[in-house]
Amino acid sequence: MKLDKLEKILNNLYSNEICSPTCKNQRNNDNKTLEHCAIVALIINDYFGGDICKIKINGISHYFNHINDKIIDFTASQFKINKIDYSDYTIKTRTGILKNADTKKRYEMLKLKVELSLIDEKIYNCNLCSSMVEKFPNSKTVSFGKQKDIVILGEAPANNGWRKSGIAWYDTNHKLLPSGVVLQKLLSLIDLTIEDTFFLEAIKCYPLDRRYLNKCGNNCKKFLFMQLEVIKPKVILSLGDSATKTILDFKYKKFSEVVGKVFDINGFKVIPIYHPSPISPLSYKGNEEIFKNLNIEEFKII
Repeated sequence: MKLDKLEKILNNLYSNEICSPTCKNQRNNDNKTLEHCAIVALIINDYFGGDICKIKINGISHYFNHINDKIIDFTASQFKINKIDYSDYTIKTRTGILKNADTKKRYEMLKLKVELSLIDEKIYNCNLCSSMVEKFPNSKTVSFGKQKDIVILGEAPANNGWRKSGIAWYDTNHKLLPSGVVLQKLLSLIDLTIEDTFFLEAIKCYPLDRRYLNKCGNNCKKFLFMQLEVIKPKVILSLGDSATKTILDFKYKKFSEVVGKVFDINGFKVIPIYHPSPISPLSYKGNEEIFKNLNIEEFKII
């Protein structure tokens, strides 16, 4: 990876979520990089080495990178000044910067998003299903939650679903979809909300016909496990038959045979559940006991 590529990726990831808490109210699209400097410097150091340096600008601490006698500063724009004097700097250690618990948390989230963005690029460049799917240019394949303990695995993106709204289970008007209402009711049994969970699709692009699901699922499987290796969830809930077929490494006759059971797949705990679509009589009743049993020591979810 080249520096300009990492800069482009990071430019799409700056957000209030990973901004320093003291500046969340001041940050906006005109000042995207505000208070991201420490975690960005750590990310650059991850991929390119060199030194992480610190200076003071108008009394404010600012971090940048020094690599092969070159100054690299992706977040300089936050200061709105013509030229920054980098001469009076001190070199800082990663260990020292990461002693701050909030900085560490924000860095880990940004690193996760960078790694998943690199996988998204591979997904978009994949042509294995080119005649069977519609791609989503410049879109992400992960809906992030507040914590990654639970990943909910869907079947495949709808043509006008969360990939356009940006948040799984919500429409473009930020209204909770009917399936989301059922899922939220189930998650409340373990004191979680939809916003707490990560969401992935087993199939990454929009299949033009349902008869392509199995083939697309097989082609996408490698990308799915790449994402899971980065996220490292404690449990994966696969929604319905198609998503479950994609992630399990064996065949079964009836979906009811595997629902609610715990499977160890490549080191991940996978529990198939009925899809929370309200058109199914099992969307809540069939899943209720499964969710009640999730709050157990084995998974340490709560």
